[in-house]
Amino acid sequence: MKLIKSFFVICLVAVLSSCSAPDVEHYQNSQPTFDFKAFFSGKLKAYGVVQDYKGELTRKLVVDMDAEWKGNKGVIEEDFVYDDGETQKRIWYITLNDDGSISGEASDVLGIASGRSSGSVFHWNYDVEIPYQDDTLETHFDDWMYLVTPNRLINRTSIVKFGIEVGQVTLVIEKL
Repeated sequence: MKLIKSFFVICLVAVLSSCSAPDVEHYQNSQPTFDFKAFFSGKLKAYGVVQDYKGELTRKLVVDMDAEWKGNKGVIEEDFVYDDGETQKRIWYITLNDDGSISGEASDVLGIASGRSSGSVFHWNYDVEIPYQDDTLETHFDDWMYLVTPNRLINRTSIVKFGIEVGQVTLVIEKL
């Protein structure tokens, strides 16, 4: 019986570890090289969809962005318009850190977002309070950005609650 339990635990660990996302360093040789400050400068526009835990489309959105920098400090203003007419504004305060990492703060972000880029990929994590019914939910966002061309990237965000993915946001972001 002990042998069967041990085998089950080993199989479970193998399955769970195979589902984990790669480290951003995995993409170090991918091109074009993603430079956060260079990409998120000036005016940008994003088009996207929100999907629930089953992968069903729940909303569409368009985001107008305006980003400016002073040294290693940046401000990115995002104006969201959803297909149901709801609007939302988020202002990111970004810091490019000496160790190559990037941190960010916004009014609906709990704590500090932290991330890093490697090759053509940028990855960061943060906790967000999102509106839900007549209240808010604390959720975890796992953001992966893939630079496709120097002026276009695809952003995939996994929204997690209690360790379970409850939704996804996919955006195409373009420099104007």
